[in-house]
Amino acid sequence: MGIQIRGRSDRQGDAPFDLRRTTFGFVLLALVLAGGGLALRAAWRSAGRHPVVAVLLAVLVLVAAFVVLRRRRRARRVAETVADTAYGIVDAGLAELDAAAAARAQEPPAPPEAAEPVDHAELDPYAFEEAVAELCRRDGCADAEVVGGAGDLGADVLATTPDGRRLVVQCKRYGPENRAGSQELQRFGGTCYAVHEADIALVVSTGGFTEPALDYAEQCAILCYGPEELTAWSEGGAPPPWEAASPAEQDAWLSGP
Repeated sequence: MGIQIRGRSDRQGDAPFDLRRTTFGFVLLALVLAGGGLALRAAWRSAGRHPVVAVLLAVLVLVAAFVVLRRRRRARRVAETVADTAYGIVDAGLAELDAAAAARAQEPPAPPEAAEPVDHAELDPYAFEEAVAELCRRDGCADAEVVGGAGDLGADVLATTPDGRRLVVQCKRYGPENRAGSQELQRFGGTCYAVHEADIALVVSTGGFTEPALDYAEQCAILCYGPEELTAWSEGGAPPPWEAASPAEQDAWLSGP
């Protein structure tokens, strides 16, 4: 069975060769050249018989040449003027940009925007624990994590302070009418050192503490942060708890109750 071979197709857009049009074009070009030659020959003969005509013809040719040259020069001058103006505008713009950059470099950096205060009392208990852990991370405890939950034995946040001490935090997200009492502090005191091996034991309560709870915390070297202390720590108005204690309290934390 024979296979038909398709011929190579012309490229798209190419017009087919037309012999008639091509011949007509050459004939027209020959007529134009011949007519122009005859016209020049007649003008030359006429100029030979009439010198005035020859002079006028020469003057016309010179004038035409002068006009063409003058237009070229004028166009060149216009182009040079436009180019000079454009370069001037660009140079002025670059100078202004350099001046603005230098002025910005000399301006003092803008102070960092203060973080919006957090109303810890409006957080749910788990979000409150996360907020306390974030405060610890912000102030240098990179490994701070929330460990609270069933069976946490009183520890909600565990962290390592920048100087290498173990921080154990219990978080009490209470209302203003519900303060942490001595029994809660005693439960935390029974596990923070013996079970969690705390160097620093901290209880944070949004409702504050009762007087008996504060007395017990002082006896057992437990640091208590109520709403005022927590707000000052959160807003940067006070150092973190592990830096706010006196040297005697730090020695007590290291040695335990």
